[in-house]
Amino acid sequence: MSQIPIEISLELTPNPNTLKYALNRRILAAGSQNYTTAEDAAAYSPLASKLFALEGIGGVMIGPSFVTITLLKTDKLRDLNRQVMATLKAHLESGEEICRPREPLAAGEEDAVSTRIREIIDGEIRPAVAMDGGDITFDSYRDGVAYVYLQGACSGCPSASMTLKMGIEHRLKQVVPELKSVEQI
Repeated sequence: MSQIPIEISLELTPNPNTLKYALNRRILAAGSQNYTTAEDAAAYSPLASKLFALEGIGGVMIGPSFVTITLLKTDKLRDLNRQVMATLKAHLESGEEICRPREPLAAGEEDAVSTRIREIIDGEIRPAVAMDGGDITFDSYRDGVAYVYLQGACSGCPSASMTLKMGIEHRLKQVVPELKSVEQI
């Protein structure tokens, strides 16, 4: 039985310094893995490590069925795009490991407000943000403030603060009335 050929399509994101490469298959079961340095990528992801080896890559986020790269510079973009496409295709066709699991964060007791915030972020907001090649993860809730990480296309995006305040904060306040604000870490 033959396997369906790997298809990769380039998608622009709201962040002009980030490109999303959509794949016709799942490469992660759930969530995303974000790499901001070549050293971090070398420790956990053979695929991200190969992408960091290309000149001009400043960040790699691997999602369930896409890879987002953050550019250090946008000159020679056509050549870099070809290199990224070829690297992705070769790695995926080889069957090599995409990424190794990271050590889980220490689990602590989470209060009811944090649990509600996490449920809304994971169930509603993350899937929507992923459509643009980004990710958002909940860190903590203290004194009426929810702290989140923005990754992939969301990190450094010119419209991230508007999305955070007008979209994410607004939605969370509907479910968590005691929430005062959402802040990016």
